Amino acid sequence: MNELALFNRLFNDGDFFPKVCEPANVMPNVDVKENENEYVLDMDLPGKTEKDVELNLKDDVLTISSQHEETKEEKSDKKDKTHGEWLIRERRNYNFTRRFTLPQDVNVEGVNASFKNGVLTVVMPRKPVSEPKKIEIKTA
Repeated sequence: MNELALFNRLFNDGDFFPKVCEPANVMPNVDVKENENEYVLDMDLPGKTEKDVELNLKDDVLTISSQHEETKEEKSDKKDKTHGEWLIRERRNYNFTRRFTLPQDVNVEGVNASFKNGVLTVVMPRKPVSEPKKIEIKTA
């Protein structure tokens, strides 16, 4: 028997070790910064492309999501015909949905997004600050 085959059974059969490596509900990390002209949201999405991510903006709520249908492996379907049998399999895709309520000063018409090197960047320009208008009081 191959020693690696024994290692494979220990982790995949669940008889010896609990299945602690099941895919979890993972939320991507987000940074948001602001300056006088805009807000910038950066979200880490390693292994994803712009085609894997959906952005929606409705009622001042920005929704960022990604869905991936992962097929469950059956015991009899453990082999990848080109590369052999899995010994360890930790790289998995995950689904997520995150919602952000935007500040009132965001110009929703100008919101744009870009994707580079596994990082989604959403730029949300701010509306110009309006100065208070002085209203003259007339006598009746």
